[in-house]
Amino acid sequence: MDGLVERWRSDCAAVAARATAATVDAVGADLLRRWQEPHRHYHDATHLSEVLTAVDALGVGELDGSSHAVATLASWFHDAVYAVDPLAANEAESASLAARQLGRLSVDPDLTGRVVTAVLDTASHDLSPQASGDPAREVVHDADLWVLSAPAARFDEYCAQVREEYAQVPGPLYAKARAEVLRPFLTREHVYLTAHARAEWEESARENLRREIRRLVG
Repeated sequence: MDGLVERWRSDCAAVAARATAATVDAVGADLLRRWQEPHRHYHDATHLSEVLTAVDALGVGELDGSSHAVATLASWFHDAVYAVDPLAANEAESASLAARQLGRLSVDPDLTGRVVTAVLDTASHDLSPQASGDPAREVVHDADLWVLSAPAARFDEYCAQVREEYAQVPGPLYAKARAEVLRPFLTREHVYLTAHARAEWEESARENLRREIRRLVG
């Protein structure tokens, strides 16, 4: 967790230069408290770390400084509000939190607006390169979905963790609903938007997705 504290301070250094260190730390502490809530099994600090690592990998040579900051801050906030409830507006509430907290940090309003949009994108993961007009949004889309391409052991752990978050849902109902969530990624021409992710992650993601859907529905 100390590593995430330092990462937060580093990510704020350029974009929140007018904020006091105490305010930066207070916003970071609130975020990390949220990411460690006990009902989270997949959408936790490990997921946050994985998304940040993926953003760094995807951003090399692709994002300028401000776009990398957008992608990084959107990663911090994208699941900051997470309730296991089909009626929950997690992404909308996370975006609202981002707007409020980045305001506290005196982050440039235009940059904040881009962060909010990138957070909202994660509600559906249905973003085309033509529609986005912002490479940071494409990076956030792909980074949040990195786990689909993870080594088999990590992907299987992810599947089990998501199931644990929805432990209250009966098995057959969960299997049907979960398959319906995953299947659209296979029917798209590409799972990912960025060239790096398509080259390095796409094949593994499709293999993992096919295997999990077979497990869910036979």
